[in-house]
Amino acid sequence: MKHAVTALLLAALTQPLLAQGAPPQVAADQPYTMEYYYKVHWGHQQEFLQLFLKNHYPLLKKGVESGRMVSVKIETPANHMTEDARWDYRVTIRFKNSTVATTANPQEESWIPQLWPDQETYKREEQRRFEILLAHWDLPVTDITPAKK
Repeated sequence: MKHAVTALLLAALTQPLLAQGAPPQVAADQPYTMEYYYKVHWGHQQEFLQLFLKNHYPLLKKGVESGRMVSVKIETPANHMTEDARWDYRVTIRFKNSTVATTANPQEESWIPQLWPDQETYKREEQRRFEILLAHWDLPVTDITPAKK
């Protein structure tokens, strides 16, 4: 009997915990927001940013021009954080919709040689950008701000 009461108590207490997940993103035909975080080896933040702006940002701008993306924003924190929580750059992309955000861009392969005709340099610099990267994670986010009445 004691085990049954304990099991019921645990079941009752864990239900609210399971319901605390983030709300789903908006409808399939609405913009979908993703945040991409980059943590760079100490002392290489400026090098990473220069390579990112040279070899990745133009591809993101092309995504906006094509209509796949609504906007791209690049940010860095104003203050320092603890090492375990530290990130150096956050790129927030608002995609046209969730399908576009979660599928590969079929045009990207043709854009890369157009944007960077010198593929040897492009590949070498992209390799370097990833060598100085400590961590990278992607986070879908949902705006849950109540609508104005």
